[in-house]
Amino acid sequence: MSKLKTIKSGSLKDQKIKIEGLWRDVFGSSWMFANGNPACLHYAMRSAKDNLPTDDKVYYGKINGMGHLVHESEL
Repeated sequence: MSKLKTIKSGSLKDQKIKIEGLWRDVFGSSWMFANGNPACLHYAMRSAKDNLPTDDKVYYGKINGMGHLVHESEL
């Protein structure tokens, strides 16, 4: 996939992210079961702060070389 998108809302607003695909498609399971993964931990904290859904409509991508999850509603 590898599409460059601008995040439109939330605490990562206006950041450019290079999308690799839906987390579930890239890693084979829900982000909620990726214990200890920094991108997933960060999304969990942002979901509380930014009132983001905790479903599996999250994309994995990179911002400045670091992995992040963003919900489809942020794009």
